Amino acid sequence: MYKKLESQKNEKEERFKKVASRRVKEILNKMRLLKNCANKNNYYYNEEQVNKIISAIDSDWKKVKAEFSSQRSKKEEFSL
Repeated sequence: MYKKLESQKNEKEERFKKVASRRVKEILNKMRLLKNCANKNNYYYNEEQVNKIISAIDSDWKKVKAEFSSQRSKKEEFSL
C-alpha cells in the first residue's frame, strides 16, 4: 500500500511539474508581449491605463501566492 501511495504521489508531482512548467512559460511569454506595449514609439497610453494593468496583474498574482501559501499552511498544521 505504501508503494501505491508513493507511486500516486510521484505521478501527481510529475503531472504538476509538466502542467506548471507549461503554464509558467505561457505566462512569461505573455508578459514579454505585454512589455512590448510599453514602447512609446508604437503606442500611446497614460499613467491611469498603466496603473490599471499593473493593479490587475498584481491582484491576481497575490491570489496565486495566497493559494499556494494556504495549501502549504494546511499541510504544516500538524507534524510528528
